[in-house]
Amino acid sequence: MALASMTGFARVEGAAGPVRWTWELRSVNGKSLDLRLRLPSGLEELEGPLKEQAARVLSRGNVSANLSMQRDQGEAVLTVNEAALEAVLRALQLLHRRMPEAAPPSLDGILAHKGVLELKEPVEDEASRAAFLAALAASFDTALVALAEMRAREGAAIGAVLGGHLDTIARATAAAEAVPARQPEAIRARLKQQVEDLVGAVPALDPQRLAQEAALLAAKADVREELDRLTAHVGAARKLLAEGGPVGRKLDFLAQEFNREANTLCSKSNDVALTAIGLELKAVIDQLREQVQNLE
Repeated sequence: MALASMTGFARVEGAAGPVRWTWELRSVNGKSLDLRLRLPSGLEELEGPLKEQAARVLSRGNVSANLSMQRDQGEAVLTVNEAALEAVLRALQLLHRRMPEAAPPSLDGILAHKGVLELKEPVEDEASRAAFLAALAASFDTALVALAEMRAREGAAIGAVLGGHLDTIARATAAAEAVPARQPEAIRARLKQQVEDLVGAVPALDPQRLAQEAALLAAKADVREELDRLTAHVGAARKLLAEGGPVGRKLDFLAQEFNREANTLCSKSNDVALTAIGLELKAVIDQLREQVQNLE
C-alpha cells in the first residue's frame, strides 16, 4: 500500500436530467476520520451512506464535502397560487370599499404580489429520485477517489523526505559510535582520571564507596543502549515506510522514541563531539516528527 497524506482537494461535476451539481472535497490533518457534509435541503438521507463510502476509502483526516446544485429552470412550471390570489383580491375589495375613488389595480400589479405566481418543479416519482440519489453517490465516490489520489501523491513526497531524515539519523548514530571518547581506552583513561580526582579530594574514601562511584561513572558514560535503540528504530521506521498504508500513528510513536533516545544520549554525554551529534539528532528528529504529523 502507498503512503498517503491527510491533506488534499478534489472537485467533480455531474449531471442527471435537469440537475447539475458539483462536489468539492477538502481534507486536512486529523486524529481520526471526520467527514463534515454540506448538502442542499432535502438530501439529508444521503449523509449515512456517504460517510460509509468515505470510511471505505480514507482512514484519517478532517474532510469537508460540499455539494452545490443547479436545476434548469426550463423544467419548472409557472402556476397561480389560488389561496394567495384570493387573499390579494379580498384585500383589494376592502380597500376599494374604503377608497372608491382609487383607480382599480392592474393585472400586472396583482400578479406582482409575492406568492401569487410560483415556479413549481415537476413531481419526481420514487424511481426517478432513487436514480438521482444513486448518481449523486456515484459522483461523490469519484470525488473520493480523486481526493485519495492527491493524498497518495503528497504521501509519496512526504515518504521521500522521511527517508532522507532516517538516513541522517542513521549516519549520526554511526558517527556517535565512532566518537573517539567512546572507545574503551578513552573511557578507561577518563574513569582513571576521575577516580584519581576523587581520591585526591577525599583521601580517606572507602574502597567500596570508590568502586561504587567508578561503576556509576562508567554507567553514565555508556550510551550503548541508546545507540542500539536508535538503530532499531531506524529499521522499524523504514519497514513502516515500505509497507505503506495508514502508518502515521505508528511513525509518530517511533518519532517520540527517537526523541527520548536522543535526549538520553545528550544527558549522558561528557564529550563535546558526542553532545554535538546528540543535538543534531534532536534537530532532525523534530523535522521527522513534523512531517509524520501529515501522514494518514
